[in-house]
Amino acid sequence: MTNAQWTVPHDPNHLSLPLNERIAGGRGMWLIGRLLIGGLFLMSGTQKLMGLDQFAATLVKGGIPDTIAPMLAPIAAGAETIGGLCIAIGLFTSWASLLMIAFTVVAALVSHRFWEFEGAAAQTQMAHFMKNIMIVGAFCLLYVSSGGPCSIDRWWRDRNLR
Repeated sequence: MTNAQWTVPHDPNHLSLPLNERIAGGRGMWLIGRLLIGGLFLMSGTQKLMGLDQFAATLVKGGIPDTIAPMLAPIAAGAETIGGLCIAIGLFTSWASLLMIAFTVVAALVSHRFWEFEGAAAQTQMAHFMKNIMIVGAFCLLYVSSGGPCSIDRWWRDRNLR
């Protein structure tokens, strides 16, 4: 195959178009979505890595024992950084999505415990909790669909099909 694009040409025997060809701009939207969600976690994880003591203190404030928080802080910050980078560039996207699903669920349970608050504070924490759950939904979609047409995953797959 000598196709210069990162996608395999459409097979007329398939019943439907590939995901990225079902709507105009699908390739670009897939890339933008991956860059936005991956970049968000890459930036956040990097900030946490630069301030591990402060991040560990935040974990303690969220209910993690102070004997465990200093060990968990670099693991969590590293997972967030590496997962975000992999999502952004489309490298091991499905596996990175599973990592980020776990990270985001744990982060929601530790940081946004709306059930411990009342009134406006509870509503604010619930909104943040639900935002994290929606992000989990996006990672679920990335797990199933992988990195898309403009990803290292696709480039490797297409290269191996040649």
